[in-house]
Amino acid sequence: MTKENQTLPEFILLGFSDLRALQGPLFWVVLLFYLVTLLGNSMIILLTQASPSLHLPMYFFLRHLSVVELLYTTDIVPRTLADLASPHPQAISFQGCAAQMYIFIVLGISECCLLTAMAYDRYAAICRPLHYSILMSRRACVAMVSISWLMGIITATTHSSLIFTLPFPRHPIIPHFLCDILPVLRLASAGKHRSEISVMTATVVFIMVPFSLIVTSYVRILGTILAMASPQSRRKVFSTCSSHLLVVCLFFGTTSITYIQPQAGSSATTNRILSLFYTVVTPMLNPIIYTLRNKEVAGALRHMVKRQVFSP
Repeated sequence: MTKENQTLPEFILLGFSDLRALQGPLFWVVLLFYLVTLLGNSMIILLTQASPSLHLPMYFFLRHLSVVELLYTTDIVPRTLADLASPHPQAISFQGCAAQMYIFIVLGISECCLLTAMAYDRYAAICRPLHYSILMSRRACVAMVSISWLMGIITATTHSSLIFTLPFPRHPIIPHFLCDILPVLRLASAGKHRSEISVMTATVVFIMVPFSLIVTSYVRILGTILAMASPQSRRKVFSTCSSHLLVVCLFFGTTSITYIQPQAGSSATTNRILSLFYTVVTPMLNPIIYTLRNKEVAGALRHMVKRQVFSP
């Protein structure tokens, strides 16, 4: 780390301080969404752990996805709420900004990989049912989750090393509510172009490769569904994939717009709104989608509620 970075006092997070009329309403909306996220994802973790009917690879991945969502929002939202409660931009230390970005990247990449593993699970269940128990054994599932976390750690370590060893101005202002990759990287005063190319290349790879694998899985699933003679079988198979497919569209849609769009075509306000969507709204919607659109999860929830209410 350079001498200039060692003496750098702090970053200034602009947050939404330039949109003061929205700060009050945004605070309560973000707080409500955060509480629903905590409740919903905690419920998914509890259900998939306690209900024997959900002890399947699909729900094993879903439990880990909920853990990622809980940590993901907790890394961002409490700090965002504190900033929204203040009328002035808030400072964050150099070390605090680096730590927030590191955790943010670890969890973001891990989520990409987990969503890919869930797509492969659906492919194995629908397209190769006779080999499903072998392809999705306990050891294979644990390996996929471990690789997801490992890829997140490797990517975060690489990105953080590239970004936070660059020299920054003495009083850098981040036009964002979190220490995201591109807003921080664009503040670097020298050597940022090489790092920006490396970071953007890695980011595109870790967004597009998982997404391509997911698309490939669903193309094969679609081919299998169309080959089924019974319309009822088609609906049943499609219903098992629809929740995951909707979550994939929400996550990859917003992240790809944020990180892959040309720099000239983006604005600070647009980027903040998009980031607010995938850091606050999407983690809240995921447990709702899986609960309402998945009969097994909804059934397990009803069974648990009845057991708690009517048991002596």
